[in-house]
Amino acid sequence: MATAHYIKAFYEDEEVLLDGIKDLKEKGVEILDVLTPFPVHGLDKTLGYRRSWISRVGFIGGAIGATSAFYFMTWIFTKNYPLDIGGKPYFAVPSFIPITFECTVLFAAISMVTMFLLRSWVLPGVRPHIYDERITDDHFVVVVGVGKDPTDADVAAISKHLSEAGAQGITPKNDIKVKKAY
Repeated sequence: MATAHYIKAFYEDEEVLLDGIKDLKEKGVEILDVLTPFPVHGLDKTLGYRRSWISRVGFIGGAIGATSAFYFMTWIFTKNYPLDIGGKPYFAVPSFIPITFECTVLFAAISMVTMFLLRSWVLPGVRPHIYDERITDDHFVVVVGVGKDPTDADVAAISKHLSEAGAQGITPKNDIKVKKAY
């Protein structure tokens, strides 16, 4: 986190938002974050975000869960506590499948939730910065960085770019801690 100066601008339509972000990117304006009341299709590609690691972490967690469950049951039924149940062999793979599947799903889910919470900074003690209360209702907010010590001309130029890109309610803010999204 760094102390930064920023400008927040509101959009009322998602199509205007996407077009405005494309215009701002072409003009070289630094976009710190975009806050929306619902997911906007194509916003991540427009902002240039990379693909999330959550699915990969889920796969790795599921693989760990499957192998650990399978090997644990193998060890129990062949070495630790072998029981003769109706003449069934000790290493009966078909009977291991349900528990292996359940452990795969459990480990994948726990690892994905943990990764999501860590990545989103939704942790105990972390207080979110709310730029404006209207972002939870019906407005889209674009947070644009203006540098460490901006002049009035810099703020006016970026505000002009924002208004040309269809933004409304352009408000400059100073000395607020902003964490860049990606």
